[in-house]
Amino acid sequence: MAVVTSSTSTATRQVRGGMPLGRRLIHLNWLGGIAGWVWLVIVLIPLYWIVVTSFKDQSAYFTQNPLALPSAPTFANYKLVIESDFPRYFLNSVIVTAGTILPAVAISFMASYAIVRGVGSRFLAGVNGLFLMGLAIPLQATIIPVYLLIIRMQLYDSLLAIILPSIAFSIPLSVLVLTNFIRDVPKELFESMRVDGATEWGMLRTLAYPLTRPALVTVSIYNGLAVWNGFLLPLILTQSPDKRTLPLALWTFQGQYSVNVPAVLASVVLTTLPIVILYAVGRRQLLSGLTAGFSR
Repeated sequence: MAVVTSSTSTATRQVRGGMPLGRRLIHLNWLGGIAGWVWLVIVLIPLYWIVVTSFKDQSAYFTQNPLALPSAPTFANYKLVIESDFPRYFLNSVIVTAGTILPAVAISFMASYAIVRGVGSRFLAGVNGLFLMGLAIPLQATIIPVYLLIIRMQLYDSLLAIILPSIAFSIPLSVLVLTNFIRDVPKELFESMRVDGATEWGMLRTLAYPLTRPALVTVSIYNGLAVWNGFLLPLILTQSPDKRTLPLALWTFQGQYSVNVPAVLASVVLTTLPIVILYAVGRRQLLSGLTAGFSR
């Protein structure tokens, strides 16, 4: 015991460049902490400026210090944004996001389960390769074929025109993540349930779903944020003002009120606030899903 303690103490006190290793690590931790705080300040200052400015009127924006708190806070900018059909745009974004995530995650989950359970099948191997190929195709490269397909299906200028391509582009990454997660589930669990007479649907529902819940939440959050912030598909596939989503409405609002900077920043706050709430709620669900998965 004394020998081990002596060797550990000697290793800790090794000198590199004239400084003990323990002191050197402490010094590096201090540098990392300072760098982290500096980066936090750099990130928070623009966010603070956006929120503070959104409560100022136009005259105060041009006369006061940009980082100073408003002397007379006002909600007029938020009222202007809400009166500019913001609830309609918010509802459109909710419909598009929910209409994309629910089918995409369900299809990806079933496809991933079939790929993992059907090891050795050439057809499923080809399907898996097809999904992987989808990761290499960017949305910008397919926007013209997607536009022509939507026109031929007579879905142009509708929310469904945004939902269907969004589902297609959400599936490849979801299948990749869920396949790797389901593959880590021990095969003995599936075999024991098979011996007990469980069907594939039963194993999918009672075994694969609880153990892959963290991955399901992860892909749902990732794809949900991507669809919520999507700009290209709503811009190309819709035309009517009542079919706009929040990113497209924000761009239009900025063009109409480019001089009224506080109103534009109020629209930015209202647009990003649901994303922050979704991330906070999804983070809790992700942690609870991880805990539930480990407990099983």
